[in-house]
Amino acid sequence: MPRSPLHAVHERLGARFTDFGGWEMPLQYEGTLAEHRAVRTSCGAFDVSHLGRFRLRGPDAHALVSRLLCNDIDRIEPGRAQYTMLLDDNGGVVDDIIVWWLGEGDFIVLPNAGNSDDVMDRFVAEAPEGTIVDDIRESTALIAVQGPDSAAVLDAAIGGHPRRFRVDQFDEAWPLIAAGTGYTGEKGAEVLVDEADATEVLDRVVAAGAVACGLGARDTLRLEMGYPLWGQDLDRDTTPLEAGLEWVVGWDQDFIGKPALERQQEVGLRKRLIGFRLADRRVPRHGYPLRAGTSTGTVSSGNFSPTLEVGIGMGYLAPDPDDRTHPVEVAIRGEWVPAERVDPPFVGD
Repeated sequence: MPRSPLHAVHERLGARFTDFGGWEMPLQYEGTLAEHRAVRTSCGAFDVSHLGRFRLRGPDAHALVSRLLCNDIDRIEPGRAQYTMLLDDNGGVVDDIIVWWLGEGDFIVLPNAGNSDDVMDRFVAEAPEGTIVDDIRESTALIAVQGPDSAAVLDAAIGGHPRRFRVDQFDEAWPLIAAGTGYTGEKGAEVLVDEADATEVLDRVVAAGAVACGLGARDTLRLEMGYPLWGQDLDRDTTPLEAGLEWVVGWDQDFIGKPALERQQEVGLRKRLIGFRLADRRVPRHGYPLRAGTSTGTVSSGNFSPTLEVGIGMGYLAPDPDDRTHPVEVAIRGEWVPAERVDPPFVGD
């Protein structure tokens, strides 16, 4: 099983490991609840080197990004990052992706860990002559620094911090790139660094005040924000419209899956992702039955919210439960438990 270039650091810091996307990665150090709260109140650092990443360069790189991904890359400009998706012909989500636009004809594409090879292979297959697709996952590490105090930590550790969805290159101490992105809902950045320098960068981040955090806390943090997880909230049988993510679709450009999404706009949604909140600490797990009126489905993501101290979740209901007057219920250990329908995020703005 692949390991991060930072594996020895995690062992030194006392991490417990688990399988994430086929990689052996830290699940937690002190504990998920404490690490979650550190990110919400101060600063945490996550090793996310299991995530895919490849560099796309060449005069036709921009056109390739526009054709394969559903968001409109021209909504942004060089020096910025964008959340987007690769769809199939039916409008299903092959993967949700972050793109960093470094400069003219120069992009870094960051797919999810388990989908990295499939996404990169699609780009390789579609790339015109002269367009270079370089897999940089094995030669780099990716560190997410997140929380209200992240700017001060990054300033001390790497000499600066990018603004939200900006991409900056810091070359004074190491040849590294940082983007103002993350999966927690807090301020922060994801830092791409050569594997040879990764240990020193992470040590500096921790020395500057960041708490080492495992991917268990990353999951509870993203759920509190209502951020989808591919394989649970997103998959090839789900469209961005059904997931409530129409804002990711650039309707003014042509992309794979656009005709299917246009048909869905005309005939209506088969299902819809909703959010809900319980009144107590019971946990709605992935796969638990869910219902509202005549609409039925299952929980796609659910957990205990360390911030709210109640169970929260998201799930799909079919047919589309457009009537919000019906109460939501989730089956937990054989009992139908009432829940309040909530439009995520569950915390914050």
